[in-house]
Amino acid sequence: MLAILHRVLLLLIILSVPSTLYLYTYPAVHRCAFPPQHRTHSLAPFRLLALGDPQLEGDSSLPDHDLFSSLLSLRHDLAACHSIADGLLVTQRSVKNFFASDIPRALRYYRKQLDLLGNDYYLAHIYRTLRQHLDPTHIAVLGDLLGSQWISDEEFEHRGARYWQRVFKDGQRVDDHVTGGIQIGSLGQDNDWKRRIINIAGNHDVGYAGDMTKERLQRFERVFGRANWEIRFTLPQEGKVEDFQDLPELRIVILNSLNLDTPATDQELQLQTYQFINKVIGASRPVEDQTVATVLLTHLPLHKEAGICIDGPFFDFYNEDSGTGLKEQNHLSYNAGKGILEGIYGMSGHPEAPHGGLGRHGVILTGHDHEGCDIHHHLPLDPEPEARRWAAKQWASSKQRSNATIPGIREITVRSMMGEFGGNAGLLSAWFDGNRRQWQFEYSTCSLGVQHIWWAIHVLDLVTIGLASLAALSNFHRIGQ
Repeated sequence: MLAILHRVLLLLIILSVPSTLYLYTYPAVHRCAFPPQHRTHSLAPFRLLALGDPQLEGDSSLPDHDLFSSLLSLRHDLAACHSIADGLLVTQRSVKNFFASDIPRALRYYRKQLDLLGNDYYLAHIYRTLRQHLDPTHIAVLGDLLGSQWISDEEFEHRGARYWQRVFKDGQRVDDHVTGGIQIGSLGQDNDWKRRIINIAGNHDVGYAGDMTKERLQRFERVFGRANWEIRFTLPQEGKVEDFQDLPELRIVILNSLNLDTPATDQELQLQTYQFINKVIGASRPVEDQTVATVLLTHLPLHKEAGICIDGPFFDFYNEDSGTGLKEQNHLSYNAGKGILEGIYGMSGHPEAPHGGLGRHGVILTGHDHEGCDIHHHLPLDPEPEARRWAAKQWASSKQRSNATIPGIREITVRSMMGEFGGNAGLLSAWFDGNRRQWQFEYSTCSLGVQHIWWAIHVLDLVTIGLASLAALSNFHRIGQ
């Protein structure tokens, strides 16, 4: 038996050691890296680790947790019996229900509890491993931090605690003094950004326009940070800078896009979002200044026709019996997306517009569509400027992106980091090209694999450690004899 134990242990070690090494070094195995600066091949000064839709579940996903109700009610049922025969029948029924219903329900309940625990640590492993191996300068979670906007305040606090104490254990909420106004800093100057988590509001966090209330938005902002804000970064400079307007600038705009479309339940909240967009537009440098680039981080993808990405256009609304307002949407409406492209980015179909209508430089990162997508929004040429309409093509196959006379911008919908989508992460690099006098962006992805891989390797390790301990005790016992 001892010889068999040693052979089994050897096999487990052969399997567990490389598996564990893969799990904790998978970015190196897959050659994951932030795209380097062209020509110099050095690290870009802005490296954003983008994570999509973790969707922490909780009590709403658990089976009925009124466990062992048959036994708990037995005493009360027996007290109501008028004879020993009735008592025996009640006891028999309770025992039968205990084995037929209570035990299976309890097993489902505790299995789901274990699944939630494992999922938290699976997501935490992705975050921790990528931070250690890739050294991002900034980190963003692109909405749907939690799994439901309808949970109670108590459950919201519980999931928020899991988010900060387990999944992003050493991460920091971006302080209100940072998000309260337009801050300007130098890239790499503040190392706290390597630990700060930029949280974007998702529909499962605050609701769509028909579900969003002040209470839901306030609890989100209290736990995860403001839903609308911007910050600007300049290139590192030697010596004292007199005027930041002379420096190349990277703007990061965090936008709650969930109440851009109508009808909204709380029109005041919707107005606040539009006022924020107007503030972003009003505080922008002139469109002609191409030394500035804008990175827009939001949850809902911009409008695109069916077949471009996995999700096609879809809108659903509450009826009079169940409330009012926008109930669900896959994308922003065409007009809402047009407002972002022509407002925040200043693009136009009129050639006589500032900078020929080409607008501001930048990139858009979104979540929501768990499968992910990478597309190019552009204004195709038309003899009549008023007839030009925004269109979208896959980024890799879009010929329009190489046409310098067509306004356009890249939108990357980051694939979800949930296990069923492979534990994905987006890696966005940005650097300033001094020859072109313009910011450059490159994007890549890194995937761990489905959550079953994480579970299997850890179970394998536990079994290996258990058998190794048993073998050591057996050898010690034999030596003692």
